[in-house]
Amino acid sequence: MPERPDAPDLLATARALLLESLLPALPRERQLEARMIARAMEIAARPAPPAATVLAGATAMIRAGQADPGEPAHAALLAAIREELRARCAVSDPRAIREKTP
Repeated sequence: MPERPDAPDLLATARALLLESLLPALPRERQLEARMIARAMEIAARPAPPAATVLAGATAMIRAGQADPGEPAHAALLAAIREELRARCAVSDPRAIREKTP
């Protein structure tokens, strides 16, 4: 039985078709709209960050005093928060991440 493509694969295929075949055939005044749709498809294909899990765990650690400076979990919490912020920025402004990341 053939394997079914998953959602990110389907979105990538549809996006490629839009950009490679349909976009060149559109009138110039409609091409920006097609590019916006392609960008939305690219964003939708990304895996969703586990924001709720990260934030719930961080909140519990902070309330329990486990994330205070000097505690072993402090560095891990900071890393998790940074990663969550990176993931959110990757969706809202990916160029900001590329420009700031060494």
